[in-house]
Amino acid sequence: MSDRGNKNWSMADISEKAVTRRVAVAGGKIRMGSEAFALLVEGKLPKGDPLAMAEIAGIQAAKQTPSLIPLCHPIALNRVMIHSVLRPDDHAVELFCVAEIAEKTGVEMEALTGLSVALLTIWDLTKPINAALEITDTRLLFKSGGKRGTWVHPDGLPAEVEAIVVNL
Repeated sequence: MSDRGNKNWSMADISEKAVTRRVAVAGGKIRMGSEAFALLVEGKLPKGDPLAMAEIAGIQAAKQTPSLIPLCHPIALNRVMIHSVLRPDDHAVELFCVAEIAEKTGVEMEALTGLSVALLTIWDLTKPINAALEITDTRLLFKSGGKRGTWVHPDGLPAEVEAIVVNL
């Protein structure tokens, strides 16, 4: 049995940080197989349109991040957006979640939480057709603001994310 010690947990002290505009973009993909993908494209999945529901669920989840991640600061989001891209060659949907604030702390966890719940919502609405779904490539792609400035994922940005970032 290991002794991990007694840790007194606390949120990071951001009292001395400056308020800056901060943006984060997270991305991920759900593969669903050819039949489920075809029904999604045709708008014929039995539970309804997963892309529209994923947008709502992702936005709602991003707003709830501090309730879900114990040491996240409660923040007032300026914007959350879910963007979906169909990937027919993979029978997949790639999602991107953009979160933006003017605050003393970053917004990466909100973007990742919004993305994750949006992907899980598509899973829930697609599983009656194919239970062998796969969520992959969940990652932070971009962040800006704060003392570290702009960060881009080492693998670069998909063209769709570049277009989103340019318009922010």
